[in-house]
Amino acid sequence: MSKISATLVKELREKTGAGMMDCKEALKECDGDIEKATDFLRKKGLATAAKRSGRAMSEGVVQSYIHMGGKIGVMVEVNCETDFVAKNEDFQTFARNVAMHIAATSPVGIREEDVPEKTIAREREIYRAQALEQGKPENIVDKIVDGKMAKFFKDFCLLNQPYVKNPDINIADLINELIAKIGENITIKRFARFQVGE
Repeated sequence: MSKISATLVKELREKTGAGMMDCKEALKECDGDIEKATDFLRKKGLATAAKRSGRAMSEGVVQSYIHMGGKIGVMVEVNCETDFVAKNEDFQTFARNVAMHIAATSPVGIREEDVPEKTIAREREIYRAQALEQGKPENIVDKIVDGKMAKFFKDFCLLNQPYVKNPDINIADLINELIAKIGENITIKRFARFQVGE
C-alpha cells in the first residue's frame, strides 16, 4: 500500500494515542492493517520503555483513591522525569487508575522482590503441606510449589496483576504503553492501602 489515508492515520491515533508520524510509519510498515499497526506501535513502545528505564525520575504525583464510602483508601506515588509530564492529564489519569486498581486488588508488593521473605516462606510452606496432604510424591512437590508461587506473584505483585479495567494487559504493560505515549520513564514507587477493620 503506497498511500496511507489521513482517515486511517486518525483512526489509529484515536485507538493508540500515539503521535501522527508514528501512526503513519506503523501503517506503512503494516500495509494499512490497523490491527498489525497497533501491535507494531505496542512493540515499539516496549522498546522505547526499555531504553528509558535507566533515566532518573525526580518528579511525579501522590494520588489517592477512597472506595466504599470511606472503608478502603489508597495512596500511591508515581514518578516521572519532568514536572511537565507530572501535570499531564494522561499521567494524572494513570495515577488515579493505579490507585483504584490497588483498592480493588490489594497487592502485597509492586514487584516480586518487594514481597517480604516471611510471606514467601509462609506461602511455600502452605503449598507444600497441601501437596503432601493430597498424596503427591515428594519428587514433584517442589515443582507444584514453584507453579503455585508463580501464580501467587501474578495475583499479588502489582506489576504482574491483570489490569482491572482491561484484564488483557497487566500493570507493567499499562506503564509501558504510557511511556511510549508520553516519551518519559515512569514508575510506581510505593503505595499504601488501608481498609477499615484490617
